[in-house]
Amino acid sequence: MAAKKSTTKSRSKVGKVMHEYKHGQLRSGSGGKVKSRKQAIAIGLSEARAAGAKIPKKKAAKKATKKS
Repeated sequence: MAAKKSTTKSRSKVGKVMHEYKHGQLRSGSGGKVKSRKQAIAIGLSEARAAGAKIPKKKAAKKATKKS
């Protein structure tokens, strides 16, 4: 099953955030400069969700079951 394409709204939000990140202008909620690329993407997706884009939440990692 193929993954769904992202919406235009989410692409533009993430693109804007990544542009700020690359130029060193992106700040986190606490005011510090964002240094991680993953954190920048997370901020972009969060802003896109707040703007109403339909982006699925990250799937939780499966817990390893212990056999006895």
